[in-house]
Parts: sequence; C-alpha cells; structure tokens
Amino acid sequence: MSDEIQAKNQVPPPILIAAIICDWVIIDALTQKPSIIGAFEVISAQSYPARHGRLAFFCQLTNGHGKTPVTVKLVDVQKEDQSLFEQTIECEFKDVRAVGNLTFDINGIVFPHSGEYRFQIFAGTNFLGERRIICGEIKMNSGGNINA
Repeated sequence: MSDEIQAKNQVPPPILIAAIICDWVIIDALTQKPSIIGAFEVISAQSYPARHGRLAFFCQLTNGHGKTPVTVKLVDVQKEDQSLFEQTIECEFKDVRAVGNLTFDINGIVFPHSGEYRFQIFAGTNFLGERRIICGEIKMNSGGNINA
C-alpha cells in the first residue's frame, strides 16, 4: 500500500479540549456531569522530596473514533524520559462529536525536587498536549512568616 493511501486511511487522533489538575473530581451518578473540586497548578512544600497525598488529573477529549487508549504521564521536565506516574485508560467514542471525560486519581505521589513537572496526554502514540504543574519551596523567614 502506498504511503499516500495509508495516510488517507489513518484515523485522526482525538482533540484535547481540557486538562485540569485538582484535588477531586466528582461524577454525578445520574447525569454523569463532572465536578472539578480545588483546581490548582502549584504545589508548595517546606522541603523536597515532597509527598503529595492525593490529586486528580481530569481531561476532556473529542473527535475520537471508536476505542482509543489514552495515556497520561507525569514527567519531570529535567528528566522527561522518566515518569513519576503513568496510566492508560481505554476511552470509547460512540460518536465523533462526543466528549470523553477521563479522570486519573493519583495517591501519594513523591516530587523529588522543586521545579516544573508536566502531565502529558497521549492517544495511542499521538501526543495530544500537556499541562504544567510547578512545585515550589516554602521558606520561613526569621519572624516565622512564610515566603513562597
């Protein structure tokens, strides 16, 4: 099969329309509507490595075709070849116009140092996008006040 015919037969990857880091995602049992609780993009700790008890990563996709494996990785920008977290969920799109809501619950993640990390989203091997999270160090001044 020629490359041109093969390219025409390939299904396009889904489109990422939202990526949110938060404390909790609650899905209403009746309507299936997600509620995002405590959205954030910065984690502060007095020292590193730091353990973060619980967080959730929520993403929405559309323009999907059938069953699609969606992988989320949390990577340190200094060492992108190493994942702090990685999970794959199969998302089924019954209609190309449908929106798929995916939640990844992460318990007890350890951030090795302050700095920038990224949640990266893939559909199969296709990179869809990423969301940045910053880990900062809280410094106490001599008066006992916090300097973030």
